[in-house]
Amino acid sequence: MHPIFERLHAGETVPFSDAAYSEIGKVAARTMELSVELNNAPDVPTARRILSQITGQNIDESTTLFTPFHVNLGIFTRIGKNVFINSDCSFLDIGGITIEDEVLIGPKVSIITEGHPIDPKDRKSLIVKPIVIKRNAWIGAGATILPGVTVGENSVVAAGAVVAKDVPANTVVAGVPAKYTKTIG
Repeated sequence: MHPIFERLHAGETVPFSDAAYSEIGKVAARTMELSVELNNAPDVPTARRILSQITGQNIDESTTLFTPFHVNLGIFTRIGKNVFINSDCSFLDIGGITIEDEVLIGPKVSIITEGHPIDPKDRKSLIVKPIVIKRNAWIGAGATILPGVTVGENSVVAAGAVVAKDVPANTVVAGVPAKYTKTIG
């Protein structure tokens, strides 16, 4: 891993003007090439094979991915077994995305580990925080998961929700911003 990624993962805010910033672009360029193949895959096994190349991880044959699928780097995405990712999802994964086993991800879901400082003079800098989707969670259509969030085991994020805070296990959250609606079981 290039030191710029280590710096970002350690919590450093990295400006676009940083001499090493171009390293992110190099990885993104490789991913963009592979994404063309991925999004023209004729079947799920082919899409899974190409996603394995993008992530550098063997995606288990029990996992299903419907295209189109968008990821900026892919090398910081980890996907468990028996995961279902519906069409038109977008992952920004520089901060790290972990999707545990048995997770369902609806169409048009955005999982975003990257952000920028609020202060205008620093805004052209990058900040990243990891996202973890725990076992058996369900992320509804059009939901957005923001940097630093963990979605707990068995939880449900309702369609269209914007999740900015951790979701406890066995709960349902909904709305913008997402709020607790009920406990499961």
